[in-house]
Order: sequence, then structure tokens, then C-alpha cells
Amino acid sequence: MKKNVAKKPNLLLSIAQCKCSHCRQGDMFPHSAFNIAKFAQTNERCPVCNFKFEIEPGFFVGSMYIGYAISVALFTTVAVGINILSNIFGFETSVRMYVISIIVATILMIPFNFRYSRVLMLYWFGGESAKYDETAVLKAQD
Repeated sequence: MKKNVAKKPNLLLSIAQCKCSHCRQGDMFPHSAFNIAKFAQTNERCPVCNFKFEIEPGFFVGSMYIGYAISVALFTTVAVGINILSNIFGFETSVRMYVISIIVATILMIPFNFRYSRVLMLYWFGGESAKYDETAVLKAQD
């Protein structure tokens, strides 16, 4: 007899949607990233499988390093993009243009950088307890 388990959700899609690493169904964040006042609030537990997101006290402090790497990638992308556009359209660039563009891009991306650094921290370094468990939803219902 086959167990009543759901089809395994796609890993990359679950990360992109900020879903729980344990069941890949529950949301890690209760509010939208566009809600400026509440984008940083993280659910304490998964609303679907009751998995505790902060595995140990200070667990998400390590996500600062991931956020730093995301920021460096953003800085590089913006700088290369400005350089390519200036070569294509033939306009002059200055250090001021690079600095202002990078600052604006960084400020606009703060909610996404914050969220994805936490999501990646949980998926990459959450340990065995954070791994996908196809029966997590069923266990939570019992």
C-alpha cells in the first residue's frame, strides 16, 4: 500500500518562494517583501509543519555573510551594467554615477537581500533537521 504523501516540491522554486525547508509548503515570512514596515518579520514556526526556523539561538546571524555575498554580486552587476550601457550609448561615466547607482540599487534590494540570505542560510546550513521530509505535513496533522 502506498503512503499518502505529496509530490516533492521543486527545491529552487521553494527557495525562490521563501518556503519552509522542511515541508516546502509553509511560508517563512508572514508579510510581503513589499511591506516596508514588516518585511523583516520571520515566522517563528512553519504554519504547515510546525518546524522551528531558528534552529538555535543566533542561527540567522550567519546569514549576514550570505547577505554580504549577495550585496557584492549586486555591486558588481550594477557596475558592469553601467559600464556596458555607457559603452553602447557613448555617455561619460563618473565615480559619482557608480556610487549613486550602487547605493540606490542596494537600498531597493534590502528586503530581498534580507529574506534570501535567511532562506539560503536555512537551506544550506540548517542541518539534518531542516532537510526536506515528505511526511512532515502528515506528522504535523497527527
